[in-house]
Amino acid sequence: MEGTVNMAITNISVVVEFILLGFGDLPNYQGFLFSIFLLIYMTILVGNGLIIIITKVDPTLQTPMYFFLRHFSFIEICYTTVTLPRMFTNHLTQRRNISFLACAIQLCFFLIWGGTECFLLAVMAYDRYMAICNPLNYSLIMNQKFCICLVVACWISAIPIPVAQTYLIFSLYFCSSNLLNHVFCDVPPLLNLACGDTTIIELYTYAGAFLSAVIPFLMILVSYIKIIATIQKLPSAMGRQKAFSTCSSHLIVVSLFFGSGIISYFLPNSIKSAEVDKVLSLIYTTMTPMFNPLIYSLRNKDVIMALKKFSFK
Repeated sequence: MEGTVNMAITNISVVVEFILLGFGDLPNYQGFLFSIFLLIYMTILVGNGLIIIITKVDPTLQTPMYFFLRHFSFIEICYTTVTLPRMFTNHLTQRRNISFLACAIQLCFFLIWGGTECFLLAVMAYDRYMAICNPLNYSLIMNQKFCICLVVACWISAIPIPVAQTYLIFSLYFCSSNLLNHVFCDVPPLLNLACGDTTIIELYTYAGAFLSAVIPFLMILVSYIKIIATIQKLPSAMGRQKAFSTCSSHLIVVSLFFGSGIISYFLPNSIKSAEVDKVLSLIYTTMTPMFNPLIYSLRNKDVIMALKKFSFK
């Protein structure tokens, strides 16, 4: 028994940092990857920053839909800031080490922002459901106080599970290797490095992903089933097209984010490789935040007009 305890203590003291392998197997492309990641991050900051500004200052965009979009853009910035700056710094300096504590903090905030984004996407679907399926009571129900409560609820709901999950994961022993075959600290690659039986923590991870991602996704699905049923009953084709156009941008963002995220977290490791996992993680951590402003701008006349007015000021 004493020998086991000493071994555990030794294991804990050995792993003081992880090495993020990332795309280190492509040494000739490190400068190119640095440029790409930096460009993506700057695009995310500028694009989502513009969405935040115009939905705040333009009087025509003071509706619940744009209120939620403003908070969604802010979360997108926070979500990518947790991972991208370290990624392009690693490619620039070739120093891929990340301390035990820094890895835990990165994972915790990554999961919190990701969970908040899932819940907020569900709230945005509910907003579209109320606007299309219950238009007469929309302004009464979706008032400013209720919208603020919904956003606060998204933030609060997304905190407990990631905190507990991070604590459980970093309570494990990492004794075999500190080489993390990923682009940032994420749950699946960390569990692959852990020693001993991780079944309970894996079950907790699946349960956490179910509560934070699958349930919001099902809520979005139910909302859009009802929305589509209501749209089909509209008498004119123009009315149906206008109603659906208010939802199309949100649907595209939901498909990008949840599609890659669910595959990454729920597809068995025996089917997907580590390289595929890296690419999928880049899709839901960079592609969605980068394309979000573009999707909402190109498919929304109000946002286009607000951007034009803002540009000529």
